This record gives sequence, structure tokens and C-alpha cells, in this order.
Amino acid sequence: MATIHPTALVDPSATLAEGVEVGAFCVVGPEVHLGEDTVLMDNVHVKCNTTMGAGNRVHPFAAIGQEPQDRKFHGEHTVLKIGDNNDIREHVTIHRGTGNGGGETLIGDNCLIMVGSHVAHDCVLEDHVTLANQVMLAGHVYMGAGSSVGGGAGLHHYATVGRLAFCGGLARVGKDVPPFMIAEGAPADVRGINSIGLVRAGVEQDAIDAIKQCYKRLFRDASGVTERIAQLRAEFADIPEVDELCRAVEASSAGKHGRAREAIRQDDRWSAPKQA
Repeated sequence: MATIHPTALVDPSATLAEGVEVGAFCVVGPEVHLGEDTVLMDNVHVKCNTTMGAGNRVHPFAAIGQEPQDRKFHGEHTVLKIGDNNDIREHVTIHRGTGNGGGETLIGDNCLIMVGSHVAHDCVLEDHVTLANQVMLAGHVYMGAGSSVGGGAGLHHYATVGRLAFCGGLARVGKDVPPFMIAEGAPADVRGINSIGLVRAGVEQDAIDAIKQCYKRLFRDASGVTERIAQLRAEFADIPEVDELCRAVEASSAGKHGRAREAIRQDDRWSAPKQA
């Protein structure tokens, strides 16, 4: 059975799986599902329409499943879905999706979201993402598996951070960060490859060497990128990481302002359907 502190408020429509712990002064709102062994420490607020998997730990004063901060949101039904074994630290805010953005915010498994970070509406965080203290993700940001962001960095809406990429602390990320790369600065630019992250993730050394060649030939000189991508694909045809990187660069180049996900943007004049 779930353990609920006497001072906690749990809506009758919420479902709490075996082993869930709800601490003092927590609020669990309507249509919330908490998976097995998930722990809400003291003073956590899970607003509504939120599903959390098993083994999550949510620290004091986190606000989860709140309404999106978007003027185009008109109270339509939207959701937040969180996977398993995530560590959500103090004062983190994670908002539900918007009708204009697909209706859901998604967080995978084994993510670490540190103190004071904000995950806005319609963001997608794949597995093993790390956000350091005070990271700010605007709406519709996509974080690839194993990617990380340093403290105090801000990411523009619709930006993508590729798999195993790293954004340095205090970076102002206004365009996509390709997989396996390090981006730093304000505005952020690619400064090298994420060698430490690649090694920790178990990427083979021949793939790391190929990624180093890609960095030298794609990012040190912006001219002739299309031809260089073709050359790299031919030269490293047996290394899937090279094709992954090349596809990301092509998508970002084709996207507005260097952001591939701008293609999913809907009309900013969108209005919600009338409520029944």
C-alpha cells in the first residue's frame, strides 16, 4: 500500500501504486498516477493530468504538472508523462503540454533534473538527460538521450540538443546543438566534441575518432558543408554515429534559425476549441 502523510492532500481520482510515499504537506491533484516506489518528499505539488512511472524521487517544493506559461493555452486537456527512476530536485518546475504543441510534455527514464530547473510545455527529454541547477528550457525543446546542460544555461524554444551532447554552464542556446558535440558561450557555438560523455556512454574508440574528424571538417569552417557531409558519409559508412551527426546537421541547416524543430511550429494565432 501507499504511505500518505496525514497532512498531505490527495485527490480521490489520483492513483497511487504499491510502495508510493507521499510526504508532509504534499498536494496530489486530479488524474495523477504515481508508479511503484515513487517518493514525493515534503511540500511537493503534483497539479493534475500527470503520470509518473516507478522509482521516481521528487524533492521538496518541486511543482510538477502545472499549467503551461503560454498565452495560447486556454485550459484545454493536456498532460505530463514522466518515466521511471528520475531524480527531480528542489524547486524544479515541469509544465504540461499545450494544445498548440501536441498536448504533452514527455520525460524519459533515469533523468537528473537539479535544483531550480524549469522544463516548459511540450518539451521532450529522452533517457539519462542531466539538467544542472537553474537550467531553463523554453517550450518545445528536445533533449536527446544522455545529453547534459550546465548550470544557468537557457535554451530557446524549439531547440534540439542531440544525443550525448553537452551545453556549457550559462550558455545561451539559440540553435540546435548536434549530437556528440560541446556547445558553449552566449550565443552558444560548437567548441569541440563531448569526449568524456562518449567514453562514459561506451562509444567505441573508432567511432570517437571519426566524430573528431567530423568536428574538424564540419565546424571549423562553415563553407562547403554539403560536400563535406557527403565525403564523411562515404569515408565512415560503417560508423552509424557519423550518419547520425550528419543527419542532425542537415536538419538544423534546413530549419529556421538553425532549429530543425521549427518545422513543427503551428500558427501562433491558434486558439483552443470551445469547451463543451
